[in-house]
Amino acid sequence: MTDPTRFYYRDPAAPEPNRPRSLSVIALIERGGSLLLERRTDAPVWGAIAGLVEDTETLTDALRREVMEETGLTVTRHELFGTFTDPSRIVSYPDGNVYRVTSFAYRVEVESFEPLRASEESEELRLVPLAEVLDLELAATQRHVLERLVAGGPEPHLE
Repeated sequence: MTDPTRFYYRDPAAPEPNRPRSLSVIALIERGGSLLLERRTDAPVWGAIAGLVEDTETLTDALRREVMEETGLTVTRHELFGTFTDPSRIVSYPDGNVYRVTSFAYRVEVESFEPLRASEESEELRLVPLAEVLDLELAATQRHVLERLVAGGPEPHLE
């Protein structure tokens, strides 16, 4: 088995990035007091649906694409939840690429949950009650985002 993808936030042991900063989108998809989370195949952690923004995409295009690719769901509405730009947010991939990541998190509504299915990138998709989200082993680059969501702080969060 190859090394897993690793996530760091305010961690002095984080590796030094060797690639340009990347942009990502995070989709906060809620239903009945629960948040849709995925357990990744490349790392044994949970997180909201998220992914990198391609150079040829807008943030909205990337959000719609990532939600569709990872869940089969269609975004019908989205609203900025916050920007997360702390330079200590670092992702290290098994191929040796290490990035600082800036994330744009959105509250997302979907057309229907009927087509929900896990992609090849996910071991599992699960609706987790908001009160239990922080009990899971979360990607370090998302924990502070999800803490803010669970706490119900003012929106949007701009950093």
